[in-house]
Amino acid sequence: MPHVVIIGGGFGGLSAAKALRKAPIRLTVIDRHNHHLFQPLLYQVATATLSPGDIASPIRWILRHQGNTRVLLGEVCSIDLNAKRITLEDGAVIEYDYLILATGTSHTYFGHDEWAPHAPALKTLEDALAMRRRILVAFEQAERETDPARQQRLLTFVLVGGGPTGVELAGTLAEIARQTRAEFRNIDTRITRIVLVEAGPTILANFAPQLRDAARRSLQRLRIEIRENTRVTMVDANGVVFGNERLDAGTVLWTAGVAASPVSATLGVPCDRAGRVVIEKDLSIPGHPEAFVIGDAAAFLGADGHQLPGVAQVAIQGGVHAAQTILRRMRTEASRPFVYHDRGSMAIVGRGSAIADIRGLRISGPIAWLAWLFLHIFELIGFRSRFVVMIEWAAAYFTRQRSVRLITYQDH
Repeated sequence: MPHVVIIGGGFGGLSAAKALRKAPIRLTVIDRHNHHLFQPLLYQVATATLSPGDIASPIRWILRHQGNTRVLLGEVCSIDLNAKRITLEDGAVIEYDYLILATGTSHTYFGHDEWAPHAPALKTLEDALAMRRRILVAFEQAERETDPARQQRLLTFVLVGGGPTGVELAGTLAEIARQTRAEFRNIDTRITRIVLVEAGPTILANFAPQLRDAARRSLQRLRIEIRENTRVTMVDANGVVFGNERLDAGTVLWTAGVAASPVSATLGVPCDRAGRVVIEKDLSIPGHPEAFVIGDAAAFLGADGHQLPGVAQVAIQGGVHAAQTILRRMRTEASRPFVYHDRGSMAIVGRGSAIADIRGLRISGPIAWLAWLFLHIFELIGFRSRFVVMIEWAAAYFTRQRSVRLITYQDH
């Protein structure tokens, strides 16, 4: 039977695997983590709303009923398209007949990797736990500080990047500051300063102007400072520099910029500036009809001529399409071009506030917030995850208490 290999156990990789569950093939799923991560809720782990286990499930458990599938824990270091061979970091070699590359993206500092120790990004559970620790430790250090200027610096947070992750993080940070003021004696957490910096002309650039304006108003009600058209030129242990201005801050969080997985560079095929693989209309690699790239790792233009957004739905639909194309190739049928069906986008801004664009229906406020809650609960994998997250959110909403506000992770 043909051997199909899927690299990556994210939204795209799992969708492709499930679409091939009844196919007469041998299927291998490789990931460097043993779990699937529900990334849209990763910031809630970083801000102590949810625990890591609430948004992650073992890949083996998810695919446990697929008899044609095996799951391997390993990190891919190179792919030889001509030899149809994958090499893992430990030297193991895996050969394939068909390949689906679904490795997603990592964060990028736009050539300034020296900023990374001072401005952690948010892509993995490890990132979220490290970020949670930095946020909580900042409040603890401020409580012990007696100098007002140093205290204010510790209570200043800068978020670099005004996309959905940056906006959601900023709103949740503001809520933490407002909800914990009774727990401290030496500081008033309401003086916490949160600055959201966006290099482009507007935050939430992929949303309609009316929704961006609604989100901006919600952020301003939370006393979050918004700096648009502002490019950060320096990040160090004491804060950031943008333009001619220096802003002292105890915590800088990076939510800007993505780059494709380094594995893409080993393919020896054209990539765009972000390292994404330039692919054919059916998601295959030019000259290699047996290999596909989906999701964030692919450079694919939509019907409007723009790069498809790096969201879960693009990866999910791409995974299903690649799987179906493999089945067509096995039947010697012609492939079909991939067409993305936009089901909308959402972003939560704060307690009871969100924006949503659902197939042209643009809403904001509490209704959008409820829609965001129910949609994310529905999309979580596993009954336990849905039930636990629903309970955690309900408890946080009514008690204003974050149950996992624990400092447990040590930076290395």
